[in-house]
Amino acid sequence: MLGAAICLPLAVGGFAVIVAILVFWVAAVLSLFAGPTGAWELAVLYVVVAIAMPIPMLGVVQGLSTMHRARLQSLSGLTILRAVPRGERSPWPIGPWRAATTWRQVSFLLLAFVVDGCGGALALACWFAPVLLIGYVGFGHPSVIGGLIAVIVAATAVIAAPRIAQWVVRTDQSLARLLLGPSRSDELALQVESMARVRTEILAATDAERRRIERDLHDGAQQRLVSLAMNLGMARATLTDTPEPVRQAIAEAHEEALLALTELREFIRGLHPAVLNDRGLDAALSGIAAHAPLPVRLQVDVEPRCSASIEAVAYFIVSEALTNVAKYAQATSAGVTLTRIGDVLRIVVRDDGRGGAVIPSYNGLGDAGPGGGTGLRGLMQRAASVDGTLTIDSPPGGPTTITAELPCES
Repeated sequence: MLGAAICLPLAVGGFAVIVAILVFWVAAVLSLFAGPTGAWELAVLYVVVAIAMPIPMLGVVQGLSTMHRARLQSLSGLTILRAVPRGERSPWPIGPWRAATTWRQVSFLLLAFVVDGCGGALALACWFAPVLLIGYVGFGHPSVIGGLIAVIVAATAVIAAPRIAQWVVRTDQSLARLLLGPSRSDELALQVESMARVRTEILAATDAERRRIERDLHDGAQQRLVSLAMNLGMARATLTDTPEPVRQAIAEAHEEALLALTELREFIRGLHPAVLNDRGLDAALSGIAAHAPLPVRLQVDVEPRCSASIEAVAYFIVSEALTNVAKYAQATSAGVTLTRIGDVLRIVVRDDGRGGAVIPSYNGLGDAGPGGGTGLRGLMQRAASVDGTLTIDSPPGGPTTITAELPCES
């Protein structure tokens, strides 16, 4: 009953303020059509119609919505999050008025007058029915039948009062959840923004971890292998008077140490090349082109530099694409072009191989459908991880062109 009683003045008061502002605005509009007598009057009325009315109305709508949220929180323990308007690219106060959130709040305030105002008034009237009955019997001097009917009506009203009050409160809460809180589209948009932010943080953390592992291996295990290989090489060169089996064992250990060192360096380069941080994509990709088993023409025009995560994705896309060319394309040469166009990094890898590469289906969520090798699928996953796109043009007989576009500031 307390909730219904508090709903009544807030709903009626808010409705009265909104109606008063609307009446003032309609009067100003009618004055414009009636024809003002002077330029100053026209200017004043235009300001009233175009500016003065939307601003206080917006403040009233937002203020009343905040009061209703606080009321529901304090009386019912119902927490309703504030919906963020999405039409605020336009200048204020036009932006909020173009947002659906504002009109949903207006709808709630108008419906609250009907539900809370009328329903609350009916509930209070039912609770005070005995008082009205006493006044009617005491001062109205009704007949016996009239008094009996009044008693029955008052008793029915008292019995119905709790149910009416409960209906008012439940309906009020349902309307508040529907109109004052975020809509389904707002919730989905917030979830998408949250997922994008989390994904960006995960990518940054993953990239940082790769760099840490690269530094640890470079400064730790690699240096120990270098020292071991040097010591074995010195032993191999100086211990020439030892028995042949000993020299053979030392030579084999030296060769294995050199092989392990080479593999470790390749592994470190695959984790995250240090030259990428120091000198950028041009120098890092030059190293890939130099180590490729086929001639690679490289052209890099990326100024200013993209973010570190985008550079890392671009590096690995080119690296994996050239690996696929060397393994499957039967190509004699390849070309790599990187250009920055506005806020988009465009990567083109072209080879003169046999073509016929199958484009894998990929939904952007980590699930890839049938078709296409794991190499091409990995390229699409890397591009999609930063909201980029990747397309493959590979007719039978070639040539094959892989084009990736990445947002530079992801």
